[in-house]
Amino acid sequence: MKTLLVSAVALIDVDGRILLAQRPPGKSLAGLWEFPGGKVEPGETPEAALIRELHEELGIDTHASCLAPLTFASHSYPDFHLLMPLFACRRWQGTPQAREGQTLAWVRPQALRDYPMPPADLPLIPILRDWL
Repeated sequence: MKTLLVSAVALIDVDGRILLAQRPPGKSLAGLWEFPGGKVEPGETPEAALIRELHEELGIDTHASCLAPLTFASHSYPDFHLLMPLFACRRWQGTPQAREGQTLAWVRPQALRDYPMPPADLPLIPILRDWL
């Protein structure tokens, strides 16, 4: 089974809310909510992938020094195994904008369970809630 490395981030605003993005129609797991991020390309670090993805998907810029490793997800889907480091980020430049057709929501940690998420993301919720 192929392992897919995907980097994700919990963007945390000054009010302690976390940014979630809803997967757009036509993508696998469409309609589910997830932490922003994306595939780590060959030769790329998870931090570099996040910096690139945040710029492409949300139009914001951050630095590796602003990305704190928090936890990770390891989940087997039918076609691949997902390994997803989750970083926490409280500092970035710009205002997140949906650039790829996704819907964005700033969510309080205790409300994260109200948003349907992919199976790999669910175990991250209690860790985030405890950490925040």
